Amino acid sequence: MKKYAVSEKNSLGREYPENKSPLRNDFQRDRDRIIHSSAFRRLMYKTQVFVNHEGDMFRTRLTHSLEVSQISRGIARSLGLNEDLSETIALAHDLGHTPFGHAGQDALNQCMKDHGGFEHNYQSLRVVDKLEKRYSNFSGLNLTFESREGILKHCSKKNASLLGRIGERFLNKTHPSLEAQIVDIADSIAYNIHDLEDGYRSGILPISKLNQLDFFAKHYNYLKKDFDSNEANEKVCVYETLRHMIFLLINDATNNSKKLISEANIKTIDEVRNHKTTLINLSEPVQNYLNDCRIFLRANLYEHPRVNKMTSDAQRIIIDLFSYYEDNFKALPNDYKIHEKKYRSIADFLSGMTDRFANEIHKSLN
Repeated sequence: MKKYAVSEKNSLGREYPENKSPLRNDFQRDRDRIIHSSAFRRLMYKTQVFVNHEGDMFRTRLTHSLEVSQISRGIARSLGLNEDLSETIALAHDLGHTPFGHAGQDALNQCMKDHGGFEHNYQSLRVVDKLEKRYSNFSGLNLTFESREGILKHCSKKNASLLGRIGERFLNKTHPSLEAQIVDIADSIAYNIHDLEDGYRSGILPISKLNQLDFFAKHYNYLKKDFDSNEANEKVCVYETLRHMIFLLINDATNNSKKLISEANIKTIDEVRNHKTTLINLSEPVQNYLNDCRIFLRANLYEHPRVNKMTSDAQRIIIDLFSYYEDNFKALPNDYKIHEKKYRSIADFLSGMTDRFANEIHKSLN
């Protein structure tokens, strides 16, 4: 690994010291703790765009996390960085997400507006630091500083000020490790390209619509000449097109980041943290492609009437559940009751729900 990569030698360690494992390094242990956590298993039934009952072919938070992990490992390997750490951060980055994707998060944040708000990145850290209870000597998973730092991708200054060293970079405007920066890029690549695929599978984004996105049309029109004109071949050509798009993004992120690291003459992880900008970035033309994807998805998928209906229903469920537990706090499971922090306890419980569990509880209240 490169000298500016995170390693056990330059790690800031765990909050509660532990003996080293003879079989795994610290970041592999972090990864394994995440995979065996209850919160990770629940990602199977938390959705990205399409809620759970829409069908089994759409992505969940779990499949998304695995895809981000795979992209992150590949970029980290190409850059001579710590693959295990990037994988760990990727697997944990969505642990704090609510049911029903961003719709659930927005609704819960609105419910919590007078009680500290709700941030899914902050909640992901809360999950691994406090809410997972699997060890006798500490709450949470006692992950390394570097894993926790990467999980906390965004954070308000108010919350950052409560977190000690882990929140300092949001106050002094420094940066996390390159391994954490990789996950940030991998997350953007994965959800944009894969949401295009799910939109196509759903029928909301047919070929005629996808071809309005120049980034897609350029690759699709080049590839389709090798396919006969029928529905089966159309699907394969779409998947080939998306594969080419994701390769271009990953390849550009890798090559451009190598260039940025070299030009900055980075030698140590401290230089990574104190550099004026992040060093894992797409080139400007390719970043524009990704920005175009975001704009296209917002206009044609996320704001589609079918998705808006799901969003509206999801938000109503979260608001109703919050209101119920606000008035019936004793009904909250004992594991979630922190009596001096009533509303945070409710947010912990609701954000940990899967889509189908939230639906079931909501139906039982009617």
